[in-house]
Amino acid sequence: MTRISHRSLSLFIAATLAVAAPAVVLAQAAPAPAAATADAAGTPSQLVLTNSTRILATLESRRAEFQKNRGALRDFIGSEFNNMFDRDYSARLVLGVHGRGASDADVKVFADALADSLMQRYGSSLLDLNTKLKVRVKSETPLRGGAIVKVSSEYLRQGNEPVPVDYLMRKVGTQWKVFDVMVEGVSFVQTFRNQFDAPLKQKSIPQVAADIKAGKLQAQAATN
Repeated sequence: MTRISHRSLSLFIAATLAVAAPAVVLAQAAPAPAAATADAAGTPSQLVLTNSTRILATLESRRAEFQKNRGALRDFIGSEFNNMFDRDYSARLVLGVHGRGASDADVKVFADALADSLMQRYGSSLLDLNTKLKVRVKSETPLRGGAIVKVSSEYLRQGNEPVPVDYLMRKVGTQWKVFDVMVEGVSFVQTFRNQFDAPLKQKSIPQVAADIKAGKLQAQAATN
């Protein structure tokens, strides 16, 4: 398989944090497979497909508005992000050993700073990405006794090789939420864990969060 470019990989991974899942933002829903038909509404696979059409339609219908008013774009992205992404749990995974014993308040401060950094750097790029993509859900695999589900999908790009994208989701209350995404096997949780490991060895979580907010540290969607 031909790998996507470094820039495209960065945008794909960043988009997952900014708006919950890349298929939700970038892809036109293909017909749902048997495991994700209408009678399975509410399953992780079906959420990926139904949200993709709704959000893509919004991006297309409001593209001119979003291009003129980036504040409206940020509000839209933030709303979708909060609806679909379990960012506090994801942030705790990013913190790794540094998050052991950390208060929920400190984790939230870090999660907010990380999300804001990515949305500021990459949010506007969503309007420039090729939306003529289709997503195909390949499988839905329960993990840890069903507490976690992995939805395996791929982007179908005209004239190019498919791009594999896997979503890790868990149930929060009654809703399935994304907490990690792997694009071509690259996990954004692991990417950011590696990136912020050194700063977190030197400073507290609130201090690192403050550096991110101040622009002294920037979330890099891909580091290679």
